[in-house]
Amino acid sequence: MDFLNALQNKATSKTPIWLMRQAGRYMACYRELRAKHSLLELVKTPELACEITLQPIKAFNLDAAIIFSDILPILETLGLKLEFIKGEGPALHDPIRSANQVEQLDLRPLEETIGFTLEAIKLVKPELKVPLIGFSGSPFTLACYAIEGGGSKDHRLAKTFMYEHPDAWHKLMDILATLIGKYLRLQAEAGADVLQIFDSWAGSLGPQDYKRFVFPHTQKVIQMLGSDFPPLKKGGQGGFSRPPIIYFSTGTSAYLDIISKLDADAFSIDWRVSLKQAAQVFQKPIQGNLDPIALLAPWPELKHQVDLILEQAPKTGFVFNLGHGILQFTPEDNVKRLTDYLTSLSNRVIV
Repeated sequence: MDFLNALQNKATSKTPIWLMRQAGRYMACYRELRAKHSLLELVKTPELACEITLQPIKAFNLDAAIIFSDILPILETLGLKLEFIKGEGPALHDPIRSANQVEQLDLRPLEETIGFTLEAIKLVKPELKVPLIGFSGSPFTLACYAIEGGGSKDHRLAKTFMYEHPDAWHKLMDILATLIGKYLRLQAEAGADVLQIFDSWAGSLGPQDYKRFVFPHTQKVIQMLGSDFPPLKKGGQGGFSRPPIIYFSTGTSAYLDIISKLDADAFSIDWRVSLKQAAQVFQKPIQGNLDPIALLAPWPELKHQVDLILEQAPKTGFVFNLGHGILQFTPEDNVKRLTDYLTSLSNRVIV
């Protein structure tokens, strides 16, 4: 398959494409379901999560599906109660604000807090003819949510905690890294072909803080999914001995050289850095990096933006994606024109 071949730096018949948040609120069929159910009901009901995962696959020429889920339910393993408040976003009650709280964490069994996503993967996998992506938030992004209690523009509470209580910070990050590694492994065992780590808030840090407070824990997650991965030990998927891992971050163009030392198989980048520069730094398959706003533009401008990316992209080892998730008001027609256009360019990659 083109997607898996691209992640191995092999030639593909066309430029493979999938889009972050491709299953979601920009689609009318999703909004119909959302009108009847809360977001957590959609995430925690395997049959509904399966249906939503399939919606964009049925509508567009996409080369991969991504399981419909959310990065935050795993934090309920720490004893935090998750709620989505209309007009405000996610809220985590009793957030972690002291070193003592980290010491007293009483973890719930992981399967109790994320079992619905594993079941959704098992349900959707037989319905797909394209690879399925499982995912998790990164230790840093999840730690920020756990400490802030929700979204944040400056991550003041999380970063202050990191500076004031470095030992407790590293303990919390280690706990999260272990949980994430186990969660991703369980997703692969359930049927996920590829795994992506979302580090959406990594750009709030400078290079030295990333290297000191984040890098070791992200590396631990990846190393927990090492080459001895049991489910794919015999033969693997598309030549991999374990599911390939994509690491995604935003706002990190100042220290791509540090990120490139992670043992991920591929790196997804935002629109703030050129693909040509990223390819030179990573020397591994890359994914990206259309500005999500470009999907709101008229087709001539959107096509121009896409062509600029294709001109910079390496001939092999490239997956077309956005630099972040699809925005709510993205026209479905633009997504269709984009995916149809890339599908039509069957001779772009020369074997």
